Amino acid sequence: GSEMCIRDRPPLIAIMLAFLLRAVIPALFVGLLVGAWAVNGLTWPGAFYGFFETVTVYILDTAVDRSHMAIMLFTFLIGGMVGVISRNGGMVGIVDRITPFARNPRRGQGVVATLGLAIFFDDYANTMIVGNATRPMADRLHISREKLAYLVDSTAAPVSTIAVITTWIGFQVGLIDAAIEGIDGIDHTAYMLFLYSIPYSFYPFLAIFFVFLVVWTGKDFGPMHAAETRARHSGEVISPSATMSTDTSGDEFYHKDGIPCRARNAVLPILTMVTTVIVGLYISGEGETLTDIIGSADAYSVLIWASLLGCFMAVGLSLGQRILSLNETIEAWLTGARFMLTGLVLLVMAWAVADVATVLQTAPYLITVLGESLSPYTLPTIIFLLAAATAFASGSSWGVMAILMPLVIPLCWAVLQSHGMADAEHMHILYSSIACVLCGAVWADHCSPISDTTVLSSLATGCDHMDHVRTQIPYALLGGITSALVGVLPAGFGLPWFLLLPCGAIVLVVVHRFLGKPV
Repeated sequence: GSEMCIRDRPPLIAIMLAFLLRAVIPALFVGLLVGAWAVNGLTWPGAFYGFFETVTVYILDTAVDRSHMAIMLFTFLIGGMVGVISRNGGMVGIVDRITPFARNPRRGQGVVATLGLAIFFDDYANTMIVGNATRPMADRLHISREKLAYLVDSTAAPVSTIAVITTWIGFQVGLIDAAIEGIDGIDHTAYMLFLYSIPYSFYPFLAIFFVFLVVWTGKDFGPMHAAETRARHSGEVISPSATMSTDTSGDEFYHKDGIPCRARNAVLPILTMVTTVIVGLYISGEGETLTDIIGSADAYSVLIWASLLGCFMAVGLSLGQRILSLNETIEAWLTGARFMLTGLVLLVMAWAVADVATVLQTAPYLITVLGESLSPYTLPTIIFLLAAATAFASGSSWGVMAILMPLVIPLCWAVLQSHGMADAEHMHILYSSIACVLCGAVWADHCSPISDTTVLSSLATGCDHMDHVRTQIPYALLGGITSALVGVLPAGFGLPWFLLLPCGAIVLVVVHRFLGKPV
């Protein structure tokens, strides 16, 4: 009994404390402690063992995990590269080149959002490259860090979910494939199921639409409006109450005095990186079609190749033009890598909390509670909300996809069969259900303070993490509720997606018109 009711606690405790303390690392640690205590039985000895196991078991295991370590390596390498291309004047060079286009805050935000769409193949790479490259420009235009983090965050995962060639696809298709293995009657391949589900991905489309709506109109609401007003009037791009010292007024990323600031010294390493990702995905994957190849590629290795080559390119350019000495280059690399440390600690903690939640079987527990009385028409909406609740509590969109997809597809097929609806006419319910796992997870990812992509967005833009979460939530909630009510729910009853998407967009325009105030 006591263990049963504590199933969903660790992630929820972490989230509650994150909002109350406005400090994420202690909140995550307490969540971990409670989880480890629950795993050991809620007794005094259990508390004693649980305390040490938070580090010796959960944090250690999650850090040793191969794909997690790959993300950490990639993050360090990219941080180091950014450190070098900042110190050698390349970043300032880019800003000097972009600034003529970005003459005012509105245009500057447009540049950030457009870059966010341009780097579509991976959400981590997107966040890191765009966030780091545009930070100096945004500061110069008095765009608040909160707004920058929102623009970066809301054009990263949504784009990676629906772009057809991304590092997410292999993961998603793999999950769908595993889920349909034992099911008779579904004759589509996993990849076709995924493609058919894309039109029902209402949240990613509406989230991207809303980013451009906010930029185009120049109107904001809620905490974001306050942050933007503060930045424009006082020039304080970081809130005075910021607790997470992500940035000491940019002096980590100062460029060396008396050197030429050439944009190519930053553009070439970034281009090297982007090209390596595209070519690397192609080389390391196998299959007939381009999408098969990219889908089966070893995304993590490719990201490491890319950031490593980017680093070498940056170092080579700095030394080759005699801009930096070898020691200065290494110092710059270390400074950039250090900048990533806070975020990586957060990331490891968030992963560990997700692991504890898996041991305590948070998600299957939520499903058994809700799985009884389901109607096929409202099923996609319920799945959307369930995926969102699970992702909000565990902080990992990928974790939630991995947990829910194998449960959702058989569940959905069973519900369709029991209502005599397992036929071609009602397949849209299955497509929509698949889309809802993916989109619900991405939506909650945008609201959750313990989400990896949200942490990375704060990290790359140098924004206080809780400030980013607080300012983004109203926008994400508006997008999510609109997708659920105007998109997912009517689609379940058979209304065509190509009518519902424009309706959702119109709803967002109207609501934004009422709530938004010019900055």
